[in-house]
Amino acid sequence: MNSLNELIESMIFSGVLKSPKIIDAFKIIDRKYFIPKEHLDKTYIDAPLPIGKDQTISQPSTVAFMLELLNPNVGDKVLDIGSGSGWTTALLCQIVGDSGSVIGVERVDELVKKGSYNLSKFKFLKNCKIQKADQQLGITGETFDKILVSASADKVPNELFKQLKTGGTLVIPIKNSIFKFIKTTNDEIKVQEFPGFVFVPLITNSQ
Repeated sequence: MNSLNELIESMIFSGVLKSPKIIDAFKIIDRKYFIPKEHLDKTYIDAPLPIGKDQTISQPSTVAFMLELLNPNVGDKVLDIGSGSGWTTALLCQIVGDSGSVIGVERVDELVKKGSYNLSKFKFLKNCKIQKADQQLGITGETFDKILVSASADKVPNELFKQLKTGGTLVIPIKNSIFKFIKTTNDEIKVQEFPGFVFVPLITNSQ
């Protein structure tokens, strides 16, 4: 693919990109603003690309697939774990709008700076930010409508269920599958598994 429109059309054709709100976000939040200069010629290839510090910006079709599962809405409060270059954070910011909010967390200092700079290229700084990840996974004491994790965990991180509001959705890669969890009640979690993916590992304080 040589253009943003070609990339988007190919994802729509394959069925991975469906929702108008997510399609619009991909059009507005151009991936080129989040790619290192040395890889700009590969911006619209449907593949992950290195962004430094052994991290990658995810494959566009995988991001689309995860966002469709997450189903963020206008006004949602969203946590984006492993924000990296800031692309997923910016896509989420675009979707939730001025009445929503997004916090991206990233453990690599250099990527916190890069991601924050990339986010500053857009107009939603009042309700969207990227910050350094704490020792604990997520943000202890906060609750969110939606939580997106962009790195692979070895097991279900139960601490994230405490940070999920009732009715909220968590989308996370675990090993080589993407899981969608819906917190139907305080004690009940509905789960779906989608196998066949590869991600960089999620580093937590227990590793």
